[in-house]
Amino acid sequence: MENIKNIIITGGSGLVGSAFQKIKNKYENINFIFLDSKKADLTDYKKSKNVFKSYEPCCVIHLAAYVGGLFKNINNNVEMYEKNMIINLNVLKICHELNIHKVICCLSTCVFPNNITYPINETQLHLGSPHNSNIGYSYAKRMLEIHCSLYNNQYNRKYICIIPTNIYGEHDNFSISDGHVIPALIHKCFLSKKNNKDFVVFGTGKPLRQFIYSLDLARLIMLILKNYEDTHPIILSTNENDEVSIKYISEKIHKIMNNKNKIVFDESFSDGQYKKTVDNSKLKELFKDFKFTDINIGLTNTIMWFKKNYPNNIRI
Repeated sequence: MENIKNIIITGGSGLVGSAFQKIKNKYENINFIFLDSKKADLTDYKKSKNVFKSYEPCCVIHLAAYVGGLFKNINNNVEMYEKNMIINLNVLKICHELNIHKVICCLSTCVFPNNITYPINETQLHLGSPHNSNIGYSYAKRMLEIHCSLYNNQYNRKYICIIPTNIYGEHDNFSISDGHVIPALIHKCFLSKKNNKDFVVFGTGKPLRQFIYSLDLARLIMLILKNYEDTHPIILSTNENDEVSIKYISEKIHKIMNNKNKIVFDESFSDGQYKKTVDNSKLKELFKDFKFTDINIGLTNTIMWFKKNYPNNIRI
């Protein structure tokens, strides 16, 4: 990484940005600049460009997004689309105008079509409409991939889109209403034990998901930055046989927290998309020796961090 010096990370105080803060000391010759909404409002083009320019980055890892769990997406599809479109447009336009040649942009597996053959691979990105529960967010992320491709083709940039599966870890948003599935379940299980009430999980618990620990994702992004010379998207995920149900995850959290109260699945709530099984063969071919964190260890670390920081130093 001898040619990589200053790297801007947008979303620097978020889930994956915080993971980068944990591993940054392993890269002694790199200066990581962590931007959050206080340092740079990415919906403001002029102010953001001035901030980027002041740091003279050689690369940008674009993690910032307006995000939320299933029910936030269902209820706010317009806002999810518009805010993410503005943020992504500004970041890529600024990077191009400042002649930043390499940018890593973070998508999500929700961008893939709802009606599709499994396992999903990178070539299927635009082969149909995404699930209608998060259609605003999904299409904004798809447009980010299109935007990157246009810059790559017209200006010979290396604006690369990574597609991680469901991310979890410390420093997540643990909001019960707006958080993603694992942090929301951790918070609900914690309150269940604290208040001696049932641990209520929304939906049937049947949907299947692959999960990736935030520290693993940060490590993989650095490998991509250094070694990936292609400009096509790449899926960053655990293996197909690591896919588990929401019921399985709920029971794991319940056990790790030593919660003796009953688990109840409230089937009056939507399950969202049943499965998003992805094929990580492209990733495995590139990085054969990469070891993912066992989900039991990742969940334990996340729960311990939540309990240590609840309620004052945590996003809920």
